[in-house]
Amino acid sequence: MTLTACEGDAASHTVGSLLYEQASARPDKDLLVVDDARLSFAEAERRSALLARALLAAGAGWGTRVGILYPNGPEFVVSWLAAARIGAVTVPLSTLSTRAELVSLLRGVDASFLLATATYRSHDYVDDLTTSIEDLDLSAPAPLFSPELPSLRRIIFRVEDGAEDARIGNAWSSEALLRHDEAVGPDILAAAERSVSPSDDMVIVHTSGSTSQPKGVIHTHGALIRHLEVLNRLRRYDSEEILFSNSPFFWIGGFAYGLLGTLVAGGTLLCSNAPSPGALDLLERERPTMVNGFAASVTQLAQDPTFPARDLSSIRRGNLYPIMPPETRPSDPELRHNMLGITEAGSVCLASDDEADQPERRRGSFGRPVPGFEASVRTPSGEPCERDQIGELYLRGPFVMEGYVGRERCECFDAENWYHTGDLVSVDEEGFFYFHGRADDMIKTSGANVSPREVEAAIAEVAGLNAFVVGVDDPNRDQIVAAVIRAPDDPSSGVDVEVLTSHLRARLSSYKVPSRILVVTEIPTMSSGKIDQRAIQAMLSGPEVET
Repeated sequence: MTLTACEGDAASHTVGSLLYEQASARPDKDLLVVDDARLSFAEAERRSALLARALLAAGAGWGTRVGILYPNGPEFVVSWLAAARIGAVTVPLSTLSTRAELVSLLRGVDASFLLATATYRSHDYVDDLTTSIEDLDLSAPAPLFSPELPSLRRIIFRVEDGAEDARIGNAWSSEALLRHDEAVGPDILAAAERSVSPSDDMVIVHTSGSTSQPKGVIHTHGALIRHLEVLNRLRRYDSEEILFSNSPFFWIGGFAYGLLGTLVAGGTLLCSNAPSPGALDLLERERPTMVNGFAASVTQLAQDPTFPARDLSSIRRGNLYPIMPPETRPSDPELRHNMLGITEAGSVCLASDDEADQPERRRGSFGRPVPGFEASVRTPSGEPCERDQIGELYLRGPFVMEGYVGRERCECFDAENWYHTGDLVSVDEEGFFYFHGRADDMIKTSGANVSPREVEAAIAEVAGLNAFVVGVDDPNRDQIVAAVIRAPDDPSSGVDVEVLTSHLRARLSSYKVPSRILVVTEIPTMSSGKIDQRAIQAMLSGPEVET
């Protein structure tokens, strides 16, 4: 398949005009289904118009940064569309954030508005924010003036299921905000929408912050929409498809590859916030044709007692292999092209349109650069690498981010406009890319470099176990290769470390075989959902099993 970055579809390249076109073409079709909640294209347009008018009346407008603290669902989508329509810049916030992280994120992007759910799962955001922001008094009139968050003026809480929360005064509720929409007529909204151009900032998505503080990544309307047009052609996502995704909207995969991609395609996006039986009910009822996201997080669905009797035959393709019909799964996941997505690239930057099992020589392939990206593999000194030589992935092109919040462009790009991703890759003679991990994750042992991903893939291949591999400081070898392995859910099937090590020695060079292995029931994660590497290293520096 031959694709170019800017060819093809005549879709408009601002969110507002794209929404209007899709709502006019397919008004009654579902844009989003989340468990029992549904949002059609027409309803998304109508509800976001009312909220957009209310935001304008409250003082938001072009360039205003609007935080959104909602789980995947209609409220997130309506809030995003409303802000984007008037030229405001949406800032999705992780529902996993702690109190301190929320305040830090809001301060870092100079958010003026925050649209938030009052509670979600174990989180009470009303308590979190009132406890963390000394000057926030929800019984007093808005706006907020706080030295801690000098730009933040309004927090608008929505209480789920129409319940009341006595802590939230009238001025701080979504119902009160929406009453302001009558102060701004449709003509003013239309004028605000006309002022938005494809080159305007549309969203600030934060990196997950697994090895450093989260960075706010800026993407524009036109670049991100054009990028998703290309990706949709690559994955054959059109208005006839129904996509199930388990990626949260506050990360780039859920926001761009899932939500924005669905708006561009005119398709339907399915998500679930329910435990296993409810999510399976959704899949069986709504009949998705495609699935995408994090395979590890759907393993519990395949382990549900009702799973064998479920009819999921509608799923034709995707990467959530545990829940896909047997005939659509790969014979070996490492023989299917993977894809590399990063926040700075607006989601996927390495991929392939070939969804079939690949020959053995392409084991572990991540495809080729997506049209719109120029890619180069460089040595630490910045020189181009030879074929099959591992180096850092550099990217440039129209879909790469505008930059990071609060940083000059020279801090984000080099003099030739390359973005240095920090990802280690190699390229074979056919031009296929292979991912070897992060540059700062590479293990240096006795003068040799070891890719954690290679060792993790070997453990998965020989034992079918999820592992996380790190380097642990060692006075004699600089570092040693160490692994934390998640024990099987079935207590009767234990992990025999000696047998595993024997199998790994037949698969890997001796210096790559972990010399320290720890078996745990759960691998620790951070509030972002990413693996907590510091906790892993601390565990491996304590009592261990030496092999």
